[in-house]
This record gives sequence, structure tokens and C-alpha cells, in this order.
Amino acid sequence: MQNARTIPSSDEFAGSPREAHAAPRFVHVLADSSEKLVGVCSILEKQFTVAGERLDAEARLPQVPFAVVIRADLRALENIAAIKKRAAKLAKAKKRIFLVEDTSHICISQAYALGATLVLPGTTNKAKLLTVLADRAEPAAAASGDASQPDNAVESAATTIASMFTAVTLGQPIDMDGAKEAGGKIANRIAEHGLSEWLTTVRRHHEGTYQHCLLVTGVAIDFGLSLGVRRSDLERLYSAAMFHDIGKARIPLTILDKPGRLDAEERSLIETHPAAGYDFLKDHKDISPEILDAVRHHHEYLDGSGYPDALCGESISDVVRILTISDIFAALIEHRHYKPTMPREEAYNILCGMRGKLEKALLTSFKNVALTR
Repeated sequence: MQNARTIPSSDEFAGSPREAHAAPRFVHVLADSSEKLVGVCSILEKQFTVAGERLDAEARLPQVPFAVVIRADLRALENIAAIKKRAAKLAKAKKRIFLVEDTSHICISQAYALGATLVLPGTTNKAKLLTVLADRAEPAAAASGDASQPDNAVESAATTIASMFTAVTLGQPIDMDGAKEAGGKIANRIAEHGLSEWLTTVRRHHEGTYQHCLLVTGVAIDFGLSLGVRRSDLERLYSAAMFHDIGKARIPLTILDKPGRLDAEERSLIETHPAAGYDFLKDHKDISPEILDAVRHHHEYLDGSGYPDALCGESISDVVRILTISDIFAALIEHRHYKPTMPREEAYNILCGMRGKLEKALLTSFKNVALTR
């Protein structure tokens, strides 16, 4: 396990001495109690200009903030209603960070549904919160004057994936039309702006399981585009990518986002997710056999060493072969706060080292996607 990154000093959060004249950025804090409000404001006030209000107070947002930080119990309907009441103004903030103490899939999904660009689950981590707020990098599209659209595609897809996880948790139907629309937006953005921009934007705004699903979908789409597949095949590919890990809704987030190696029991539980996703989706009339196959078999290898069915060779479909490469690559390059992001070249070399497990011809075709697109 690699060591966690060193947290920058307070000077780095505020900017270098040469930048001391720059005005602090404005952050608006919302909370469902005075204690939570004071706690969050006290963390931020040395680095940012801060204003705060309780959710049960009259909504007021005197100016458009750089970021909004919300700490509230999202199991309480009145809190959800209060956030929705402020939705139009909150949407103007570049960053909308939700501090969610309840780490259930439902609460985290709810946060994304309410417009979160990032959810920090569990006990409030002061260093992590300051780090994500201090990130001054702008999306790549900003240079072209089209900064909002890539983020909108990310947020639309994240909200869709979050709602899918909630549906699994609650045993409710999945919005298939919403999933298809979100996948189409990702495909359009990547076709227009490229994969690198998508990876950068996703990693800036999301972590954990949702980040992984967004990365896999983006990588799979660009792989499909590079192969010149038909639009109908591309739709099947991005649908499979969006749904591939839906079975993880049955796995506790403490295991999914564990910083470090899983023990044998945890690994066994993780390996139930392909079959769990398949079992949930198989009775949905709008899910095609190809997508069901991909959901169940994206961890199968050509040499028969994968799971859950130990398939090998010709038993593994083309869609699954493409998705498996995309899935592994995305897992290697995703950003986790406790370890550095792996360079894309290193990730590709690892794929090439998986001899006999992945299709060699596809890996050769994937090189351009992995390294240059």
C-alpha cells in the first residue's frame, strides 16, 4: 500500500506569498444545526471568505459563491426540501460539496441527486475539505469558453448512476431512459472534447465508486469511438459500462472505498457484485441480453481465471472484452485521496502484462486510447 499524500501547508491553501494580495474565495456554508454550521465555518474561515446559514432559516445568497459546502442529515425530508428550495442559486457555484455523515448508498446518492459535485462521507475531514476547496485548476474546456458543458455531462451522469444505486438499494425500477440520455451526453462530450478532458473533470469532482463508473463509461466510449463502432453498438457499450458495477449497491461503502488491501472475507463479498447486478437487472424488460452479459461477466478472463462463472475464450463476448479492458484501466488511473494517481502509461503497461487474460489485438488497439486521446 502506498503512503497517503502529504497535505499541503496552510500557506499552500491560501496561495504563495506573491499571491497574498489576491482576494480570498467566497464559500457559502449550509447546515441543519448551529453546531454543524459553526464547525464547518471555523474550518474554512482562515482560508476563505465565509458566509453561513441554517437550512431552516430564510434562504439568502448575497452573491454567487465559488463553492457551497452543505452539512446536513439527508435522511430528513425537511433538509432535502430546504436544499431544493435553494437549488437554482446553488447551481451557480462551481463546487458543491456535501459532508454526509451517514455513509449509506442512499444518502450519498441523494447528495448527488441534489446537485453535489463531490460528496465527502463519514466524519468531517478538515484536511480533505480544505484540499478540495483549494484546488484552483479549471476544466480544460475553459480555454475554449465552453467550461460548463463538460461538468454538466459529469453531473448528469453522476446523478443517473446515483439514482441507479438508490433503485437497487430500495428495490425500485431503474430509469432506463435517463441512463441512456446520460450515456449519450458522455459520448457527445468525449467525441467533441476527447477522453483526457473527461478523465480530468471526473477525477476533480468525484471519488470512489461513482468516479469509477464515470471513468469506465468514458474510457469504454472512447475505445468504441477509436474502433469505429456503429452508433447502436456504442449505445450498447456505454449502457453496459454505466450498469456494469450496479451490483456494488449491495456492498457497504466501507468496503468499496477501503484505503488498502481487502481481507479474504471482504474480497469474497466484493466478488459477488457481478452476479448481484445481473440478478437485479435480469427481470427489467428494457435491459438487453448483451448488457446483462456484460454486467455479469466483466471480471471474466480469456484464460478462465475470472469470476463469477470462470468463462474462457470464445465464451466471452466482444462487448465484455472491451468493457473488461476499460474497467481495469479506469480502476488503475482513478484518483483516491490516499494514493497518487497512476500515470496512464504505467496503467497500460500493467494491462499488457496480463498475458493470456485480455485479447492481445484489442490491447494493441487500446494503446492510442490509453496514452494519447
